[in-house]
Amino acid sequence: MPNRRPRGPQPHWRPQRKTLRVLAAVDEVLDRYRDHLPVSLRQMFYVLLSDGVLEKTERDYKRMCEYVGMARRSGRIPWDMIRDDTQIAVDAPASFTGTEDFWAAVAVAADGYRVDRQAGQPVRLELWCETAGMVPQLARIGAEFGIACYSGGGFDGLAGKHDAADRAAAGGMGTRILHIGDYDQSGEHMFTSLAQDVIAFAQAAGADVEFERVAVTAEQVVIHSLPTAPPKATDRRSFSGTATTQAEALPPDILATIVREAIASHRDPAIHHQALAREENERRAIRVQLPPRPKR
Repeated sequence: MPNRRPRGPQPHWRPQRKTLRVLAAVDEVLDRYRDHLPVSLRQMFYVLLSDGVLEKTERDYKRMCEYVGMARRSGRIPWDMIRDDTQIAVDAPASFTGTEDFWAAVAVAADGYRVDRQAGQPVRLELWCETAGMVPQLARIGAEFGIACYSGGGFDGLAGKHDAADRAAAGGMGTRILHIGDYDQSGEHMFTSLAQDVIAFAQAAGADVEFERVAVTAEQVVIHSLPTAPPKATDRRSFSGTATTQAEALPPDILATIVREAIASHRDPAIHHQALAREENERRAIRVQLPPRPKR
C-alpha cells in the first residue's frame, strides 16, 4: 500500500485553526531568535514548551514536527531557518565559469582574509557539542574568535577523538575543549568518556588537553528554570542530579551568552584586538595587489 503522507512541495496546504495557533507561536520564536538561526526542532520544542504552547509529551513534539514540516513544504517557513540533523553533505570542488569568475572569487576571499585569531592566546579553544543541530549557532559564536566547533555526540567517534589530539599536538600550546551536552546519565558519561579518551590520545602525542563543561549544569537548570524529566529508570549509571535536562532546553540567546562568557574567560582581549588590527592591515595589502575587478 502506498504511503499517503505528503511528499515534495505543498504550496496549496491550508492548515487548520489549531495548527495555525502553533505555527503563529513558531513564527514568534523564529523572530525572537532571528540572530541565532537556524534553530533545531528540539530547541523550538523547548521554547514552545516554556511559552506554554505545548506540553512535554512525545505526542506534542511529533505534532509540532509535522506542522513545521508542512509549513516548510508550503513555503510558509524558509528552509534555512530550521536545522536538520539527518544530512551530512560534502560540497563539490570549487569550479569557475572562466578567469573573470576566478578573480572575482579571489577578491571575495581577500575581503574575508583572516589571521589565526587564537595565536598568542593562553590556550587554544575548541567548542564541542553533543547535539549536531546546535553546531551552526555555536560555530557562529566561535568564528568571531577563530574557534572551531565540532559535534561530539556518541561514544564511538574514535577517529574524531584522535583528530582532536592531533590538532592539540599540532597547535603547539595547551588546548581547552568547551563542551555543551545534555544533563542526564548519558550526557555525563559521554562527557567523561570523551574527555578521558581525548586526553589519553593527547598525552601519547605529547600534547596537553583539558575539558570544561559549559552547559548544561545543575546551576543553569535552576537559574533559567529549564524543563526537566526524571532520570531513565532503565539507565543504572551514576548521575549527579535528580532530574534531567536536554541541551536544547537552553534558549538560544541564553546559550550564546553562556558560551561567550566561557570563551572570554580564556581570552586575552588585548591580544584579540591586536589580531583584528593586523588582520585588517594585511587585508588592505592583499587588496592592493589584486588585479582590477572587471566592470559589469
